Amino acid sequence: MPVKNRFAELHNDITEWRRDIHAHPEILYETHRTSALVAEKLKAFGCDEVVTGIGRTGVVGVIKGRSTGSGRVIGLRADMDALPIHEATGVDYASKTPGAMHACGHDGHTAMLLGAAQYLAETRNFDGTAVVIFQPAEEGGAGGKAMCDDGMMDRFGVQEVYGMHNWPGKPVGSFAIRAGAFFAATDQFDIALTGKGGHAAKPHETVDTTVMAAHLVTMLQTIASRNADPVDQVVVSVTSFQTSSSAFNVIPQGVHLRGTVRTMSPEMRDLAETRIRALCEHVTAGFGGKAEVTYHRGYPVMINHEEQTEFAASVAARISGTCEDAPLVMGGEDFAFMLEERPGAYILIGNGDTAMVHSPDYNFNDQAIPAGCSWWAGLVEERMPA
Repeated sequence: MPVKNRFAELHNDITEWRRDIHAHPEILYETHRTSALVAEKLKAFGCDEVVTGIGRTGVVGVIKGRSTGSGRVIGLRADMDALPIHEATGVDYASKTPGAMHACGHDGHTAMLLGAAQYLAETRNFDGTAVVIFQPAEEGGAGGKAMCDDGMMDRFGVQEVYGMHNWPGKPVGSFAIRAGAFFAATDQFDIALTGKGGHAAKPHETVDTTVMAAHLVTMLQTIASRNADPVDQVVVSVTSFQTSSSAFNVIPQGVHLRGTVRTMSPEMRDLAETRIRALCEHVTAGFGGKAEVTYHRGYPVMINHEEQTEFAASVAARISGTCEDAPLVMGGEDFAFMLEERPGAYILIGNGDTAMVHSPDYNFNDQAIPAGCSWWAGLVEERMPA
């Protein structure tokens, strides 16, 4: 099953949709324009049902095959939201919204799924039901969870669900996937350290939170080096270090640390949180200070299901000739919430030699569109043959 000819015919149209979405990025749940555009097109394609407002601003389209006797229902999910980054690409369709841009390719994901939806609504060459899912707030807002919490899976009878993300550095239109744990759990910590401030000339009269915090930052790295099994994955990163004073001659009363924890298993996730709390308590106590830890659990580990991964890889291989084994990714992905509710798989599609995602120079590669659309459509037609 090579790239479908219909997507070569639709390539210019889909590219135009993608670039329009790119020029009008919307962040988190504020995808009002994008959601309206998606709903309008799904209705124009002749979808049997189009529902808005799932997970606040999510959109779901239902496409029935020529027959539905198989009773099978497959969900296909694309994310719609952008990032709070000022674009630096210089393309003529660059973001018209200062401080926001599609720096992760969600514009491409949305456009490709729209293209697949148009094709599936035209041909209906399958026995079952395809449910196309357009999700807001993947970038830190847990829009996938919001859609699931709204009862999406049960409401539309979704039995399996599939997602896709572009991947810079891989050849355009190539694919890679892995079964099991794929993307990391992403947690956040906020640590407020309190000591006793004073004059920098009299450190003996203070409880120096700066020194305390410096030791703690170093100690947190021992979670990976001395607490975790070397074959397990864990990343503990302190990304913000703020003192309560910026004066040259003041030892600050307090220091604020923020950071993130990335893990690949529930056990390691628990261990990391436990050790962070213990280190904060005992390191600060050793200096005569104290710590208040706020620990927020974000996206869970995204785990691809074995059978669905093999199927997704086989469809991809028939399009591009092969489907490689993907590496573990320590980034987070809220498709994890959907994979907790239903079996499914998440795949990477090559974006070519481009800037990395989350960069102000990044841009989705429109040459990946035919392969991506073909994969979406192939999942439906091969899983539910007419």
